[in-house]
Amino acid sequence: MTRFRIALALLGSAATLTAGAVVPVQVVGAQPAAAADRQWVALGDSFTAGVIPAAGNVFEDPRDGCERTDLSYPQVIDRDLGSLFDLTNISCGAATIKDVTETAQEPMGRHLPPFVEDPDYPFPAVPPQSASVGPGTDMITVGIGGNTLGFAEILTKCLQLGQESDGAGTPCKDALAASLPARLNTVGKDFDRMLTVLHERAPQAKILAVGYPTIVPADTSKCRYNDLTQFGAITAGDLDWLRSDVLEPLNNAIEKSTGTQDSAAFVDLYESSKNHSVCDTGKWVEGIITAPDRISFVHPNAQGHRYAADQVAMAMLNGIG
Repeated sequence: MTRFRIALALLGSAATLTAGAVVPVQVVGAQPAAAADRQWVALGDSFTAGVIPAAGNVFEDPRDGCERTDLSYPQVIDRDLGSLFDLTNISCGAATIKDVTETAQEPMGRHLPPFVEDPDYPFPAVPPQSASVGPGTDMITVGIGGNTLGFAEILTKCLQLGQESDGAGTPCKDALAASLPARLNTVGKDFDRMLTVLHERAPQAKILAVGYPTIVPADTSKCRYNDLTQFGAITAGDLDWLRSDVLEPLNNAIEKSTGTQDSAAFVDLYESSKNHSVCDTGKWVEGIITAPDRISFVHPNAQGHRYAADQVAMAMLNGIG
């Protein structure tokens, strides 16, 4: 969905939503304030919060360590659809599924040793994200699961082993493949539990589970070995493994879990972002660094969040139809 289509949807306070399309209705004397009574809570990890400088500026003052940025997709949607939804953005970098459901999280800020130290670290704990959801919540978006899988840990290990192997073979796959079934099983079980908790807390709410975009291209020959603006020292073979055995199954686990809840729907960011991976010219996800020297550690940039905003906004509009 383009910004133009969002603008059309906002011409009136009501829209007829059929077959996934937005049909604008001009209403004389419409009351935008009443429409904004729809309460929306955005939950999730760094792929929701924004976190990196390429996804905008952190807007909390003082910082709480969650690193929500002003170009992240919840904030973009808030600017596009603010007359329809009243946003509470509780997403937090490094959050796990249990940090949404039940755990008080200790945010990391931009503390990612040995790559970068955050001078304000450590930060006070923040409540479980689900604490911000209640009977008056109408819409919940949640993008979570990568940290439960241990994606950052896997990525770090792949960088280390790829450097040691001088780019040859699949050292990361060889070391970690056996752990993937258990990791993915934990994601599925925790996601099931999270959806149940969210539905219990907000029984009238529509829950949109937001998947992860394409990160690794199908053609890994696009990726330059030892280029930190891409995947650094991760080998081509391990990149293929990360795509097919880690990231795609992660999305599949989230989608499968979402399908078990009548109140939930899955928002697929993967298929239509396939030409915008870390190694593509028009990338929507940054590599290990954003040139010249800003740590990004494989997170969406502003363009990636704009794309996510369009997909999630369409699902939200369909959800109130």
